[in-house]
Amino acid sequence: MNELLFFGHVLVVVAFSFAALRLGSFALTALVALQAVLANLFVVKQMTLFGLNATCSDVFAIGSLFSLNLLQEFFGREAARKAVGASFLAMVFFANMAYLHLLYTPSAQDWAHPSFVQIFSSTPLIVAASMGVYLLVQQIDVWFFGWLRERWKTNYLPGRFALTLLVSQTIDTVLFSFLGLYGLVSSLLDLMIVSLAMKGLAIVCSAPLTVFARRISRAL
Repeated sequence: MNELLFFGHVLVVVAFSFAALRLGSFALTALVALQAVLANLFVVKQMTLFGLNATCSDVFAIGSLFSLNLLQEFFGREAARKAVGASFLAMVFFANMAYLHLLYTPSAQDWAHPSFVQIFSSTPLIVAASMGVYLLVQQIDVWFFGWLRERWKTNYLPGRFALTLLVSQTIDTVLFSFLGLYGLVSSLLDLMIVSLAMKGLAIVCSAPLTVFARRISRAL
């Protein structure tokens, strides 16, 4: 049932993005930062989707940028730039706190410590590549979405979302694959193709739903 869960996952992320939009810019900023952390946390969880191996973090990576684009569309570029800084700060804080907590000597009753070690003991290269690429991609996304908005004004919102997400996620996948996973996986090309296919599917499902964003924004 992974395929049904995947589509449901996309819809839930979009629904929470719209709920954050209804609350205001502060809620969207918080959601951008939270999904940035979740994307890095769940990157180690693998699943089978349409017979192919994929990571569970792709929807969160797209969801974070989806929320970021909503923030820029309805609250301006400066709000989006502040959200980029906040999300990067959240990622750095989470990474440092995860490593700090692993330094504590566990008690004899601590049954969860081995699991935390296994999850949070990613190589420094992967962590550094993930945070660096994510920060770069967010900045590119803000610039490109703003560039499209200047030329198309408030028209073609689903198209602007889809085009921006496709470009930013292509850059994200290629850069992270080479900087963080080169030499660690058997077929880097296969990994990139599968990841791009899953991200493209999530974008195709989520971008048309932005037509509801204007109705929500009018209620603000």
